[in-house]
Amino acid sequence: MAKNKDVTVEEKLRSLYDLQLIDSRIDEIRNVRGELPLEVEDLEDEVAGLKTRLDKLNSDLETLKVEISNKKNLIDDSKAAIKKYAEQQKNVRNNREYNSLSKEIEFQELEIELAEKNIKEFKAQIEHKKEAIEQAKERLSNREEHLGHKKSELNSILAETEKEEAELLKKSEEFQAKIEDRLINAYQRIRTKTRNGLAVVAIERGASGGSFFTIPPQVQVEIASRKKIITDEHSGRILVDPLLAEEEQEKMHKLFDKI
Repeated sequence: MAKNKDVTVEEKLRSLYDLQLIDSRIDEIRNVRGELPLEVEDLEDEVAGLKTRLDKLNSDLETLKVEISNKKNLIDDSKAAIKKYAEQQKNVRNNREYNSLSKEIEFQELEIELAEKNIKEFKAQIEHKKEAIEQAKERLSNREEHLGHKKSELNSILAETEKEEAELLKKSEEFQAKIEDRLINAYQRIRTKTRNGLAVVAIERGASGGSFFTIPPQVQVEIASRKKIITDEHSGRILVDPLLAEEEQEKMHKLFDKI
């Protein structure tokens, strides 16, 4: 839509105030969602991390079981070797051969002793891993349940507000297209500087909306005349008179009801 440079100041003020009402409604919708999307994202990351940790713990557990099996096989092999060497000792021809076989038997006994020590250590590690797995499973279950609740909450809010937000964003673009770039830039700049995103406000009880600073009577008269755009000297917000604000609020509430 082409921007009409011949529009009156009053029309500009009405368009700016309408745009403010639309953008404030969008802000309200987003505030309802609040930090939920980030909470859901953080929980998803935490759940993924816990699953990775659980997979690693289970993998470590299986590795330890394989190590124990290998050590048991080694013990069986060493016992078989000891039996074989003991039989061979019965048929030796001299002390040198006997001593050599005795050393082999001694070596295999040391191998058995070391393997049994390793098995004991591995079993202790397995118990530790099992405890860690149970803790990780419990933590994962709790986090998944919490994530489910948060996702359900977010989806419910999105289902209620997504369509409305999309329509309002479209309306916001339509109203911006009616207003000259200079004013839009000023409006957006003020919005980013204010905590509540209000760039256009009505006079309330002789003061700028949301402000405690009284506006001089002569300035209030100028604002009510709608002949020029006046800003609050303290906050920089664009000011409109209460009657204009009331008329535009009524008009925009009807629009919101239709969306």
